[in-house]
Amino acid sequence: MKQSILVVNCGSSSLKLALFDENENKLASALAERLNRKDAFARIDDDNRTVALPDGANHKQALQALVSALRERQLMPRSPTSIGHRVVHGGETFREAVLIDSKVIGAINDCAGLAPLHNPVALAGIEASREQFPDIPQIAVFDTAYHQTLAPRAYLYALPEAYYRDWSVRRYGFHGISHFFMANEAARRLGKTPATTSIISAHLGNGCSITAIRDGLSVDTSMGLTPLEGLVMGTRSGDVDPGLFGYLASRGMPLNEVHEVLNHKSGLLGISGQTNDMRSLCDLADHGHEPSALAIEIFCFRLAKYVGAMMASLSQLDALVFTGGIGENSSRVREKTLSHLRLLGFNIDADMNEHHGRYSDGRIEHTDSHFPVLVIPTNEELVIAREAARLTTIF
Repeated sequence: MKQSILVVNCGSSSLKLALFDENENKLASALAERLNRKDAFARIDDDNRTVALPDGANHKQALQALVSALRERQLMPRSPTSIGHRVVHGGETFREAVLIDSKVIGAINDCAGLAPLHNPVALAGIEASREQFPDIPQIAVFDTAYHQTLAPRAYLYALPEAYYRDWSVRRYGFHGISHFFMANEAARRLGKTPATTSIISAHLGNGCSITAIRDGLSVDTSMGLTPLEGLVMGTRSGDVDPGLFGYLASRGMPLNEVHEVLNHKSGLLGISGQTNDMRSLCDLADHGHEPSALAIEIFCFRLAKYVGAMMASLSQLDALVFTGGIGENSSRVREKTLSHLRLLGFNIDADMNEHHGRYSDGRIEHTDSHFPVLVIPTNEELVIAREAARLTTIF
C-alpha cells in the first residue's frame, strides 16, 4: 500500500494543505484564505477551479471542504498514513516534534497566551483533522522548538529573574522550521554536514527573522517572546523603544490599540502608507514615491545591522542565506542589504543576484566576497512531512 503524509498549516485566517508521498514528492497542495469572513475562498493549487466554502467558513469547514475536493479529484484517493501540523509556539515544553495526544493538546493550549493569533487556530486544525481522520497518527511540529538550543545569554531578557521563573518571559524565536531547513540545505549545497556548518539564515516574508546557526544549532535569533521583536516586517514594527508604550499611553492610546498598531499597521505598511508587499513597494519607489523608497531603505538597513549582530554568536561563517518570499525573490533587498556590509567583506555578483542564484546552485556572491551568499527557497512543508515520517516510522 502506498503511504502518504498530509501537512496541515493553519494561519490566523488561512489553511494550507500539502500531500507528500513516500519518496517526498509533493502530490497536491491546497489553500483556503479569508476564513471567518464572508468572502472566504479556497482552491486546489495547479487547478483553475475554486473549492466552494460556506459563508464565514472556519478552519474546520475549510479542512473538510479541501479534503473532499482532493478526494473527488483523485489527488488523495485514500486517507493519509499520518498528518503533520505546524504549531507556532511550543514554549519551553517542546524541544522537538511530538505525537499528538490529549496531554500535548493541553500543553499547546497552555502556550496560547504567548501566541494568541496562532496556537488557537493550530488547535482548531488539529481538532478538525482528528475528527476527520480519527485513526491516523498526528504529529505537531513547532516553530519554536529549533531555538531551544539557545543559551541563557541569548534567550534571557535583562529583567527581574522572577519574570522568567513565574511567567516564562524569555526569547523563544520563530520560523524555526524554515531555519532548520536552511541549516541542512545550506550544508548540503556547501558540501558539508550540518554539524560542521555555521550560517546566518535570513527568513524574509511578511514576517521576518534572522538566526545565527552554529554547527547546525540555533544560537541566536531576532524574534523574541512573540513574533513582534526584531526586523522590520510587512505590518510589524520590529524593534522599538519599550518606552514607546508609556509614551503612547500618555497620549491616550489604550494598550490593545498599541498592540494592534505595532502588529498590523506598522512595518513596511506603516512607513510607506501604501502596502506591505515588497514588489509593490519597489514599483512605487521606481515611480518616485518617496515613502515607499524609505520603507525599503529602513528594511534593508535594519536587516544589515542584524546580520552584523548575528556574527557575534559565530566563530566561523560558512554562508549568509536568504529565504522566504522577499529573501528568495527580491534582488533589490539583497543588494541594498549587503551594500551596508562591505566593511565585513560581503559582495555579491550583480548578474547572479538578479537571477536569484538559479543558475549557480543558489550562490550569488562575487568572487572577491569574503563569505558565500546563498538564495535557497524554503520548504517548511517538507520538514513537517519528514518529522511526521520519522515519528511514525513510515518511510
